[in-house]
Amino acid sequence: MTRAVRLEPVNEGNLEPLLSVAAAEAEPEDVMPPVEAPAGWSLARRDAFREFHRASFGGLDGPTRTLMFAIVAGGEVVGMVRMTRRDDPGTVETGMWLGRSARGQGLGAAALRELLNAAAAAGMRTVVAETTPDNHGAVSVLKKCGAELCEKDGKLYAKMCLDSALPAS
Repeated sequence: MTRAVRLEPVNEGNLEPLLSVAAAEAEPEDVMPPVEAPAGWSLARRDAFREFHRASFGGLDGPTRTLMFAIVAGGEVVGMVRMTRRDDPGTVETGMWLGRSARGQGLGAAALRELLNAAAAAGMRTVVAETTPDNHGAVSVLKKCGAELCEKDGKLYAKMCLDSALPAS
């Protein structure tokens, strides 16, 4: 049985726990944009992680048009999921990562369902995502959440319409 998942907007209170799980259980390139810094979780890369997340504190109407959530399971931060406004009205793009110890437990699909509910509550009609066909974890999560998938030029594009019922867990 999947543990209950809740999403908390990323803020100063959960930013350090989020960085801790990222540094312990993920590669920098999997959880943040590339930066000029020494390899691994250097001090410069940790600072860039903090700044990247702080830039989105303004939410969907802020400068980055992004709302990031810490994924919390069993009272612990285990990853992050975000939604970013697209130019198409009513559409947001999502992306997610989980620490290694949280993978393969159904937490990704549970977190994406919560994100879809949050997007619908924010007035969105469509959630899109992009991954690679060999990212089996992401593909599985997207399928479990009812995404329409389309492969083109080595990328996998997903679309989830929020005007229909969301799949049950």
